[in-house]
Amino acid sequence: KMPSSCWMVAMAKLLLLLLLSRGLYAIEIPLDLKQPPTITKQSVKDHIVDPRDSAVVECEAKGNPMPVFSWRRNGKFFNPGRDPRVSMRRRSGTLDIAFYSGLDPEDYEGEYQCFATNDFGSAVSNKILLRVSKSPVWPKEFLEPVAVNQGLPLVLPCDPPPSVPPPHIFWMNSSMMPIVEDRRLTVGLNGDLYFSSITVNDTRTTYSCNARFAQTIQQKSPYTIKVLTTRLVAESVPSFLFPKGTASSKVVLRGKPLILMCIAAGVPTPTITWSKKVGDLPRRKLRLENFNKTLRITSMSDDNAGDYICTASNRMGATSHTITVRVQATPYWANKPENLVLTSEDNGKLICRANGIPKPTIQWLVNGEPVDSVPPNPRRQVAGDTLILRSVQIGDSAVYQCNASNEHGYLLANAFISIQEAAPRMLGPRNQLVKVMENNRTFLYCPFFGSPLPELRWFKDGQIVGRDGGHYKAYTNGTLEVRHARLDDQGTYTCVANNRLGKAENQARLEVKEPTRITRPPEHLRAIRGSTARFECRAKHDPTLPITVTWKRNGRHLLSSFPSLHRLQKEDDFLAISSVRREDEGNYTCTVRTELDRASASARLVVLDPQNVNRPDPPTDLELSDPTERSIRITWTPGNDNHSPTKEYLVQYEEDYWEPGRWKNLSSYPGNLNSVILPLSPFINYQFRVYAINAIGWSKPSRPSQRYQTSGAAPDAVPGNIRGVGTWKTRMEIRWEPLEDTQRNGPHLRYIVWWRRRDSREEWKNITTYWLRHIIYDTDTFTPYEIKVQAVNDFGLGPESNVVIGYSGEDRPIAAPTNLRVSKTDSTKATVHWTPVPSKTIMGLLKEYKVYYWRESSQLKWLSVSREKKSKGFNVTGPQPWGVLTGLVPYSNYKMHMVVANSRYEGPASSTVEFQTKEGVPAPPRFFRIQQRHMDTLYLDWDRPAEPNGILTGYTLKYQVVNGTRGGRTQLDFPPNTTYYSMNRPDRYTRYRFSLAARTQVGVGEAAVEDSPLFTNEGEPTQTWWSNGLTKCERTSCVCTRLDRSGDTNLHKDPYKSAVKVYICVCVLYFQMEAYTREQVDIATQGWFIGVMCAIALLVVILLIVCFIKKSRGGKYPVRDKKDLPLDPVDQKDQDGSFDYRDEDNKPLQGSQMSLDGMVKMQESDDSLVDYGEGGDGQFNEDGSFIGQYAGRKDRDENEGNLGSEATSPVSPLYSLA
Repeated sequence: KMPSSCWMVAMAKLLLLLLLSRGLYAIEIPLDLKQPPTITKQSVKDHIVDPRDSAVVECEAKGNPMPVFSWRRNGKFFNPGRDPRVSMRRRSGTLDIAFYSGLDPEDYEGEYQCFATNDFGSAVSNKILLRVSKSPVWPKEFLEPVAVNQGLPLVLPCDPPPSVPPPHIFWMNSSMMPIVEDRRLTVGLNGDLYFSSITVNDTRTTYSCNARFAQTIQQKSPYTIKVLTTRLVAESVPSFLFPKGTASSKVVLRGKPLILMCIAAGVPTPTITWSKKVGDLPRRKLRLENFNKTLRITSMSDDNAGDYICTASNRMGATSHTITVRVQATPYWANKPENLVLTSEDNGKLICRANGIPKPTIQWLVNGEPVDSVPPNPRRQVAGDTLILRSVQIGDSAVYQCNASNEHGYLLANAFISIQEAAPRMLGPRNQLVKVMENNRTFLYCPFFGSPLPELRWFKDGQIVGRDGGHYKAYTNGTLEVRHARLDDQGTYTCVANNRLGKAENQARLEVKEPTRITRPPEHLRAIRGSTARFECRAKHDPTLPITVTWKRNGRHLLSSFPSLHRLQKEDDFLAISSVRREDEGNYTCTVRTELDRASASARLVVLDPQNVNRPDPPTDLELSDPTERSIRITWTPGNDNHSPTKEYLVQYEEDYWEPGRWKNLSSYPGNLNSVILPLSPFINYQFRVYAINAIGWSKPSRPSQRYQTSGAAPDAVPGNIRGVGTWKTRMEIRWEPLEDTQRNGPHLRYIVWWRRRDSREEWKNITTYWLRHIIYDTDTFTPYEIKVQAVNDFGLGPESNVVIGYSGEDRPIAAPTNLRVSKTDSTKATVHWTPVPSKTIMGLLKEYKVYYWRESSQLKWLSVSREKKSKGFNVTGPQPWGVLTGLVPYSNYKMHMVVANSRYEGPASSTVEFQTKEGVPAPPRFFRIQQRHMDTLYLDWDRPAEPNGILTGYTLKYQVVNGTRGGRTQLDFPPNTTYYSMNRPDRYTRYRFSLAARTQVGVGEAAVEDSPLFTNEGEPTQTWWSNGLTKCERTSCVCTRLDRSGDTNLHKDPYKSAVKVYICVCVLYFQMEAYTREQVDIATQGWFIGVMCAIALLVVILLIVCFIKKSRGGKYPVRDKKDLPLDPVDQKDQDGSFDYRDEDNKPLQGSQMSLDGMVKMQESDDSLVDYGEGGDGQFNEDGSFIGQYAGRKDRDENEGNLGSEATSPVSPLYSLA
């Protein structure tokens, strides 16, 4: 057992950890509170400056009180005030070092460190190594020509002088052109020029090494090569010029690139390959360059370490060099120390953990001095990477530094300890609004401060969020993460911070928006020059977020890159380019943006010249290769695509045996291929051709290829659709579909047919035939057989088909269903039951039980019916089958019988069964009429239904007003022997809608619906007049005239003239309440009606004015005398100047009017049309120009005749105006 003392020590350690963790707090202090300094900005550790400019060494910090800055250079105090060339910026520690003439910038090189100090401690910057870039002078030297034997290797050293930063090396020839590296010539990593073997051509130029320094490019004296030639250059085994030997090693830092180079000598020039001793090369990060002589890995990781093997080989042999690569790392933070805010008597700890290769060493400092060199503090304890504070006091505020270093570098972190008390406060903006797209992650920020450390909680709708996980996560700095925002996450969130000194809270509102997505992206277009190209870009977005749609062409904004903006039509959902040109080609990108997200889609526009766009040219140079028994490769040369890319190639074949001359499709391939392997069938003499297909259409076929004959083989397919069909009760016919021509695989194709009874032990019987069917005789009725068919040719047997079940022929059923009965009926349905026949008596496959039924009579004795026989089949099985007959006529007597049917025959009929249907609702009445025999009376009559469907109990009449608002629906019931009804209506203009239905005891049947007729005045029927087919004049006073070129007027049509006549109809509406039919009772108060009346009145006034103007001008209206009757005395007068009747019949009159038919004709008399019409209707019945009834009769008195003539007189002037 563990001693009790051990338990006590363990409990004490646990308690200590709890106490230490109590005060941990890593939130920044507001600047209005007292606090130690914090470095906010500093220069990089390796700071290289240009000597031509001033050097700036940055150091800035914050704190309260404001820190005071001081510097150390090379570990010693540095006072910038004593050096006139160095100044420190106000309220900052940044140094400005002015380099000017007479000053050596290298005097200021060194290691600088900044200290920021106030009353609570000192913060320290990194050690900044300040170096001045140098461009050293390359000493001039005379180089003797380098003599070397042909075929030997050579290395020309470069050896540039050292500089900061290192120079970039390149070699140039005597023409001042860069030396081009190849397999034999290489520039090494150190800048030397390596020749794997020297050739005579290497003497044609000089070789000079050039170094690009920070400010200048300098050149070394050129090398001249003298080649000592020999008659025969001996070939040699490869050897390595770089690196030397067979093994070397290299250290590379994690995350940095690895560059390995192998340069080998030998004749012929060796080939370089790379491998790894253990594992594979990292292909994703690896790149081989410079003819495989350089291996580059972009970013090294620990698993990239190992032995890399470089192998140089030629035909004389091979040699290898192993490079051992070790990966190390500069220090990096595992736990970076954070600032602590504590109250008196609190405990706390700073943890400083760093990793690296080798393992970093941890050193603690306080206010810039090592902890070991400052006065000890009993409340402070250093335990490796942890600094522990216990029961802190006000004076314990300080800034601690942690330095983690190894041979590759160091890390320095400042972390202060501040001792103070403060109530909670919110540091961020209040009531912030956060918008996020659905299913995206977002953060609600609630920065706060307080000491002791406040407890912060988030609430939504009164519930705590972020504690139980889910898609919420609360961080110690007050941030709430919403991992996958949903619509129900919308709302107001409240963060509350509490400590023993008080409470503070803030709110944030979260709005979740629908993501933007493009529902119809633009599609690639190929537009003919001069046409219009249209890209669509339809997007769906959150309705509360406005969108902005922008277009780019080739990555540039369309408005700034498009040559002719007036040809653009841009809307939110499309872009149209009119009169496209060649320069409009490019990639067009549609971008839909909201304030939260965006979506993009691209398409390409290709502009084609109209004269050049055409179908592709056919492929050429068809070549067959790689033949096998079942395939061959075909290769072709694509033809010109005529500016429309080829989308597809179609390969066709033709064979010269089965269907010579007929080309069939074999297969199609994408348009980017020109060599494919074609699947073939045996024993076919193939010939191929190829089509090219683009957006315009198909090319012409290519010239046929040479023929290729495949060798024969046994069939590899089975006949299809094998079946056994009974053609007679003792026969069965076996049928199948033949193999296709390409499936024959050889000559003399035939079929082996196999059959035997199913479930019997008899042997298979077979026969070989060239036909596609075989008949088996002397079979039993409807007996199942197992059947299979096999194809065979001269090369052998094909595969056997699957076994198929066929049946011999059926015979007529020998039994009838029994116990046929009806169990349930209603007015239109009856449920039928029967006892099925034994299956053996069906003599075949059961198809159905068929019921034949007919309507024998109606239960109404006086009603005659049709006895048409109907049938219905029931495909049911089971011991107690049943079915339902539908569509029966109610209240009828029916008879039925049943038969059983197989696929070929029906059996004998069962006994006949009678049943009756119940009473139903009646059909509609045979007719339903509404007549208006008097102005205030409607007369209704009807006849009984054609199918009463039962005993009629009466009729139900319903009606309601349809053109007004008076009253509701009225219902009247009549006895069955009543078939008419008359009713008075309150006014003659009210219209009714009537519905009439017959009744039985079951209910009311289907109704017949009719509307009452419109009221008309029978004394003056409504007439319709047309004026030359243009204007429809409704009846009342209408006077029509026909004009010809003589200007005469006539009120009837000349039946003996075939010329075109024009009729003018002037309608003057007058109103009689008896003759006025209206749909609305108060039509006279309608605005449109008043407007029409005013327009008509104005038209009449204009006609009268025109008439008087013509009279005042002395115009005459010649009227030809009627041949048989004299003119009225009134008409003969010329006293008022209105008319001047002449005796000359055919003489044209001055001022006479021309008719539209262009012929000078004198008209007949102006008497009424009734005088010469047939009867009294007075209609024009030849050209259809005038339809209706003239308003006057021959026996009118003289005054009426004069009025009629005067009414027509304005027509000719009106026609003249027209």
